[in-house]
Amino acid sequence: MPREIDAKKTRKAQRLIRKLAVKGSAPEAIDPETGEVKPGEGAVDYSPWENEFLTEVDQRLEKYGSAFANLSKGRKDEALSTLQTVKLKEIAAKARATKLGKKRKGLTTKKPLGWKKWARPSPDRED
Repeated sequence: MPREIDAKKTRKAQRLIRKLAVKGSAPEAIDPETGEVKPGEGAVDYSPWENEFLTEVDQRLEKYGSAFANLSKGRKDEALSTLQTVKLKEIAAKARATKLGKKRKGLTTKKPLGWKKWARPSPDRED
């Protein structure tokens, strides 16, 4: 028995996914001088996993109206599961950072205040 998903939520998720997918791929270009067909350069360089994720989620939304079946993974009235929403936000952040010309930083640990003062002295340094 299929779940009842609000069509607005499904369309909103599809719009976001398709917008991100378009940023990642550009159509092929024909070089006017040589006539060679060159692959298009997308604005964002997605990994193969991210491309596959976007296409599969879009297909599920198109076919079922929801991209997940297990209700323990998200709310029953939502089109995307909680983890799918998080991954889409990460992909969108990658696209935004690329658009602005910035390199995305990974997660770093926060060092406590004064950590240099308590750092171990190097063995070659004599005080």
